[in-house]
Amino acid sequence: MSYVSVHPMSPPEIVTAALPEDERVWVPQAPNVWFRPLMLNTVQGGWCNLLRVRRAGILSRHRHPGPVHGYVIKGKWRYLEHDWVATEGSYVFEPPGETHTLTVPDDVEEMITFFNISGCMYYVDENGEHTGFEDVFTKIDMCVEHYRKVGLGEDFIRQFVR
Repeated sequence: MSYVSVHPMSPPEIVTAALPEDERVWVPQAPNVWFRPLMLNTVQGGWCNLLRVRRAGILSRHRHPGPVHGYVIKGKWRYLEHDWVATEGSYVFEPPGETHTLTVPDDVEEMITFFNISGCMYYVDENGEHTGFEDVFTKIDMCVEHYRKVGLGEDFIRQFVR
């Protein structure tokens, strides 16, 4: 009897170059801010991506209903609500429920961080009032629109969806 290493109902693994050679893989999120999808988990409602920022200043004020894990690949960033700075090689664990304001210092030309996000990003203003959200499905929609527009095709995103 031969050993089967993967159950036939299991989705396929994902193996991809995290830092793509093709710039079109980076999806614009805001001026000088992009994300690169790595895995979009439609069953558990989360995603893994790289966040790339090429500008200083505040990116967003938000909170998460689930935990977030981050690993800084390049540059540095911080949350205004804390006194620590996440630098290259730093691991960051964000517990659910905290509101934080992501900012990139003036001396950083480019920041790239891997994030594993559970649930959604719940955006708030300076008073804590809801201003918007992103979840795995809004991320997929952003990718579909972008990949269609840049010539990769809307099905390009399917390789990252599980």
